[in-house]
Amino acid sequence: MSGFPMLLYKETLRFVKVSVQTIAAPVLTALLYLLIFSQALGERVKVFGSVDYVSFLVPGLVMMSVLQNAFANSSSSLIQSKITGNIVFVLLPPFTHWELFGAYVLASMFRGLAVGLGVFLCTFWLADFHIAQPLWILAFALMGSAILGTMGVIGGVWADKFDQIAAFQNFLIMPLTFLAGVFYSAESLPPFWRMLSHLNPFFYMVDGFRHGFFGVSDVAPAVSFVVVAVFLVLVTAIALRMLASGYKLRL
Repeated sequence: MSGFPMLLYKETLRFVKVSVQTIAAPVLTALLYLLIFSQALGERVKVFGSVDYVSFLVPGLVMMSVLQNAFANSSSSLIQSKITGNIVFVLLPPFTHWELFGAYVLASMFRGLAVGLGVFLCTFWLADFHIAQPLWILAFALMGSAILGTMGVIGGVWADKFDQIAAFQNFLIMPLTFLAGVFYSAESLPPFWRMLSHLNPFFYMVDGFRHGFFGVSDVAPAVSFVVVAVFLVLVTAIALRMLASGYKLRL
């Protein structure tokens, strides 16, 4: 095995080898969120007219897990390689920037989707829904994991220390994820906060993904698809430019 397949294999094996930490732990975290919020609000909140709150939560938690773990995979791999110095073994072979980008992002997508599937399998039996439009689920899961994997590449290349990548995650990724409608419908917010939600690209990922389960959403899925696709193109262009120029990778 050589080139791109080998790098993809290495990045995938990296999280598979510690699957208790990289897959099982995030699934447990999502289960705890579901148990806490379902006990606190499950009997009191209805969303989209008739959807009970537990059913509403499950797709949001699945998507949140996909996004957070896709980002964590590529960002942690790059920053660890840079700090330990073994990034040189990735840079020495004649990889193109497209191959580097593809390997890191695809491995991140594998991890994000694996965690999301784990969360779904552990929570769907607690909810009351049927899958209305599976193609929307697949489309937003793939694009969302690709976007966060790409943002992980951007963060990992930009950061020089662990606390910088932690700041990138804590002050950008986490707020955008938690304010994306995972735990609430944007239509239930006052106008000002609803407007702010609609400025958050992560909101369209979660809302479009949830539409695939219920057939209803805060925003038309076609609109969400266009917003997410444009955002994917934007972050991809930034990441490819950073990798092609060797920004903070080559002296």
